[in-house]
Amino acid sequence: MKKKLVSILLTGAMVLSMTACGLESAPASAPAAEPAADAGAAEEEAPAAEEAPAEEAEAPAADAAAASDPAVTLVMAEVNPLDTIVGQMDSKFKEEVERLSGGSITIDLQASGVLGSENDVLDAMLGGAGTIQMSRISAFALTNYGGHKSTLLSIPYTFVDRNHFWNFVHSDLAPEFLQEPSESGSGIRGLFYGEEGFRHFFTKEPVSGIEDFKGMKIRVSNDPVMTGMVEGLGASPTVVDFGELYSALQTGVVDGAEQPTANYQSNAFDEVAPNFILDGHTLGAVQVIITDEAWNGLTEAQQAAITEASQIASDYCREISEEAENKVLQELKDKGVNVVEVTDKTPWQEACKSVIEENTKDQAELYQKILDLAK
Repeated sequence: MKKKLVSILLTGAMVLSMTACGLESAPASAPAAEPAADAGAAEEEAPAAEEAPAEEAEAPAADAAAASDPAVTLVMAEVNPLDTIVGQMDSKFKEEVERLSGGSITIDLQASGVLGSENDVLDAMLGGAGTIQMSRISAFALTNYGGHKSTLLSIPYTFVDRNHFWNFVHSDLAPEFLQEPSESGSGIRGLFYGEEGFRHFFTKEPVSGIEDFKGMKIRVSNDPVMTGMVEGLGASPTVVDFGELYSALQTGVVDGAEQPTANYQSNAFDEVAPNFILDGHTLGAVQVIITDEAWNGLTEAQQAAITEASQIASDYCREISEEAENKVLQELKDKGVNVVEVTDKTPWQEACKSVIEENTKDQAELYQKILDLAK
């Protein structure tokens, strides 16, 4: 009986001790560093409870300010599935914005083109309807929406490799490109850059080199650079909405198109055009953009959360892009896709020479600065 009484008293003492420790770990006025210290103490006494204090310790102090701000939901459009490089980047951005804003911002990410093509999305964002506040957009799509400088990022064979592109992203030039649409009064602004891998041509019929493109109908978006590039190859540029591309290939409306490797697989284009030629004519530079109206409607703390999340998502894109691209390429080969290597890009570059000169002549100095970043 005495032993049982002693046992009960000891158990009660332990419970009181642990309860006191728990109360100290998160007082209303405690500084952010305190939960980390208490987490260490709790680890010795109650290992099962170690995760909650650790999460509190990781939360930045800015969260508290943003968390008390008015709740806002931002609809974000993505034309590709979420398993692509850009889809994964979008998901990371959404996750970080919601975390860093303390939950006051919700990103409603609508992927796989459910909100339309990139041009459809841009029209909706600038039309004043207020139904879409954000989007991941290919740099070349901004050409007709106040992003004249962005034309230079889609010029064929501008970036010699990924490092060249990321040198640009981290240069003093990049902010000029991001802010140009807003400064020109278009009503949108860039938040950050990412990339979706090098873009390659794919066709219904087998190809072995540039000469096989003569007479082919190649899908293009409504973009003068891409149109000029296809014409330089001796092919016929044919404008087709991205959402209709699969059926256009299937029915013979077009004989081929071009996309980054991950997007080619995720959209199942290999089912209807199983020949993939690795010419790498451009690196798929992308931006995440937001309407000026949506941006100006955020508090300073919420804007700071989005700015920080932008940097994290951009870095994440760089981290995953090359490995993801190589993995997909191997999967395509394993599936039997006819993957054609291009060992000499000189003929391709020569074929695109006129479109390069035509679309850089009015920004020649700026374009040279981009080229110089390869060094």
